[in-house]
Amino acid sequence: MNLFGLFTEGWAVIPSAFTNVEPLVKIAERLSGSFRAAHIGRDNSARLEQNVRSDKIMWLDENVDPAVNVYLNQMEAIRELVNQRCFLGLFDYECHFANFEPGDFYKTHVDAFADERNPRGNRKLSSVFYLNKDWQPEDGGELVLYAPDSREEIARVLPQLGTLVLFLSEEFPHEVLPARRLRQSLTGWFRTRPQGI
Repeated sequence: MNLFGLFTEGWAVIPSAFTNVEPLVKIAERLSGSFRAAHIGRDNSARLEQNVRSDKIMWLDENVDPAVNVYLNQMEAIRELVNQRCFLGLFDYECHFANFEPGDFYKTHVDAFADERNPRGNRKLSSVFYLNKDWQPEDGGELVLYAPDSREEIARVLPQLGTLVLFLSEEFPHEVLPARRLRQSLTGWFRTRPQGI
């Protein structure tokens, strides 16, 4: 897997990142009825803001399906490689399935949640892995990454099956443009330890 762009620019788009994606597609389809409206913020500050994001999510753990374990192991290998190369101190990984129905979107935002113990947040590296077969440009739903300072568009990524996107959570504002068909992904964050632990 070529992570060169992540090491040099802080972001990377990796087509066909993993093999045997079909089991994850089937899990997402099977569990889609269990997805819930996504919120903004975390813990006690979480709130529903459908004018900001309108997708539905379901948080993952290794008990969902063996195919999820395979995916989590692959992400663990990325965590170890990035720590060896970039010394980010990545400690763990959290992720969820995300469904964007036709018309759903997520306006421009940054992924790092700040709180009293972590003024800059502890999400350091964001990941998006796409589960969409035969996605075409007219289907919309692109992920748009913006430059940290100028907010100039630096990448527009079609959510095509097997593509993995990685970017520094605190640095890159991004958005999901409205989808015109069901758009599914595994979205996650590599985190550092909270301060004081």
